[in-house]
Amino acid sequence: MDYLNVALPKGRLGEKVLAIFEEAGFPCPAIHEAGRKLIFENEEAKVRYFWVKPSDVAIYVERGAADIGVAGKDILLEYQPDIYELLDLKIGKCKMAVAAKKDFRDNPGRTLRVATKFSHIAADYYLSKGRDIDIIHLNGSIELAPILGLSDVIVDIVETGTTLRENDLAVVEDVVPISARLIANKASYKFKNTVIDNIVRCTAQLLEETL
Repeated sequence: MDYLNVALPKGRLGEKVLAIFEEAGFPCPAIHEAGRKLIFENEEAKVRYFWVKPSDVAIYVERGAADIGVAGKDILLEYQPDIYELLDLKIGKCKMAVAAKKDFRDNPGRTLRVATKFSHIAADYYLSKGRDIDIIHLNGSIELAPILGLSDVIVDIVETGTTLRENDLAVVEDVVPISARLIANKASYKFKNTVIDNIVRCTAQLLEETL
């Protein structure tokens, strides 16, 4: 049987996901050894794990380098990869939200300036509201934009809200809840359906017992 190739997001989320997969019956002792390796195999379980940048997981899965992987719902909404979304892992929970300076009052009569690195999500959200916007795409430190007058609001991921509060910003609207999702390559799901369905079933059962 072919190996099941699994793309894991580097960082805390990936560690949590790995723990879930291992408890669900897909262990890989080699991944816990010290070193800088990126690919780890368990010949007995026929599973191959590799660490990638969180925002790249969906690309590896869509292109078939990975059969399955774990990506945040924010990445899936923003880049809309051609994959199957199989399971909400209910971890890495946060939300996409609109935030602004605490004294902000929207004026519907003028174009709203929106700073974000999630341009697609922001555009879809405001299109659904019929609001005319000007998107300012930024790659980091989004909170600076309204403080320095570059934008009226920001659209960004909010976890605890600490960064917003420390910069005198506040959430004014929730856009969409975010959590980690198990995704699959479409061809892999067809040809490795049995093993992928098994990992989905085992993972879902484990989540039900622990959450």
